[in-house]
Amino acid sequence: MPTLSPDLRKALLNLPQKEKDQLLTRLVSQNVVLTEQLAFRLLEGPNALEDRRQALRTQIDDPVRGFHQTPNDLLVIVRQLQARIGYHAKITGDAFGEVELTVRLLGRVFEHQPAAVARLHGPTQLLLQHLARRTHEALRQADKLHPDYHVELAPSINELLTRVWQSAAAPLARELGVPQQWNA
Repeated sequence: MPTLSPDLRKALLNLPQKEKDQLLTRLVSQNVVLTEQLAFRLLEGPNALEDRRQALRTQIDDPVRGFHQTPNDLLVIVRQLQARIGYHAKITGDAFGEVELTVRLLGRVFEHQPAAVARLHGPTQLLLQHLARRTHEALRQADKLHPDYHVELAPSINELLTRVWQSAAAPLARELGVPQQWNA
């Protein structure tokens, strides 16, 4: 990102307040992410973060339960949901929610799509690789969180790990160094 020259910075700061406000609103409106981040911080109430998490939980649960023609169809849905979770974290700065929602998503795939994760062969390989990598990444993100969050996340993470190691993703998880148990 280019920096302002000292002269231009000084000239901008010396502009009348009304002109500064107009420039600020024009600049902010050009960046969709920044606009949404500011709306979240400045306009939404104290329950907004939990409301957003709950909306994502609902979005995660519904499509993962359904019937999917192929494992690739399921993989497309999982990737779309993972992108929504990442965008949520980018807007809200919700690192805990990102880990919690990712673990929920991965756990729901193993829970509701047993046929898709039962065998490691051509059609399921990409899906299982994705699930193993996302599990590994979620564990790395969870390790970075404050230890108080570990207590809350441990049951769902350990349930996910049990499902990973009981599925056809186990050899892929072994290659990545995914543990069989997560110690909070």
